[in-house]
Amino acid sequence: MQTIVTLTMNPTIDKSAAVSRVAAGRKLRCELPRHEPGGGGVNVSRAIGRLGGESLALYPAGGALGQMLERLLDQEKVPHSPVSIQGMTRENLTIFDQSTDEQFRFGMPGPTLTEEEWQACLDELVELDPRPDYVVGSGSLPPGTPEDFYARVARRVREMGGRAIVDTSEGPLQAAAEEGVYLLKPNMRELGQLAGREIEGEADQEAVARDIVESGKAEVVVVSLGAAGVLLATGKEMERLRAPTVSIESKIGAGDSMVAGIALALARGKALRDAVRFGVAAGSAAVMTPGTELCRREDTERLYEQMTSRDE
Repeated sequence: MQTIVTLTMNPTIDKSAAVSRVAAGRKLRCELPRHEPGGGGVNVSRAIGRLGGESLALYPAGGALGQMLERLLDQEKVPHSPVSIQGMTRENLTIFDQSTDEQFRFGMPGPTLTEEEWQACLDELVELDPRPDYVVGSGSLPPGTPEDFYARVARRVREMGGRAIVDTSEGPLQAAAEEGVYLLKPNMRELGQLAGREIEGEADQEAVARDIVESGKAEVVVVSLGAAGVLLATGKEMERLRAPTVSIESKIGAGDSMVAGIALALARGKALRDAVRFGVAAGSAAVMTPGTELCRREDTERLYEQMTSRDE
């Protein structure tokens, strides 16, 4: 199998708890909280592990929460390589309202990285031996990190002979696309950011995706369409891959699970269409799990087989 590295510049401890009812002005008594490793690339590596694969998670970490992040990844047996920083790793909070089954998600900005610290993350990537075949840059960038950071990653990965997969938004997404990557995975909102306007209808989705490929911004575009599946665009094909119908428990982690499925299947040598289909299955499997839990291997493989037999 080819090698995968994930790069998470703004990792987090995902803290989640349940409360009987969310109400303003009252002291809310929460149930015992749950702590999990988080952040885009970290979750991609965790999902890859759940799917029976392996990747190296590269990320900056600092303070007591950074140490907790390392311990939690050790407990999950996720190979990882932290880069030490002075600031404190962030903590995000998800509260589940049991009276309404609604989720309230609070995301923190993360520590400010110095130029020396974010450059150390790039250096760590470049110095990896063996060199990775796929590098997944996923998630937001913390304060102090240049907006074109993922573009710099894409450039280094290309020089190393690898393929960059980028899943981010806004300025960092625009900069990565201008540099050119192997695969972009925007959702509808992010596709609009790349187009610089609101997307109107399926024909417009396809036109924008085709333009991204033809302009050299990405070899592959996988537009996440939620319950409708994905739009896959390359220089040779334009296809909609429908997601299987599943019961929805929580949408948290679906995007990261999809990226994990795609990257793992590609690293295993699957054709692109099958790899994206496996990613769709992993994303669908993730919404079947409660809270912040990611995809499960048995659900992903079962849904993938259903999709395969349905399309034959």
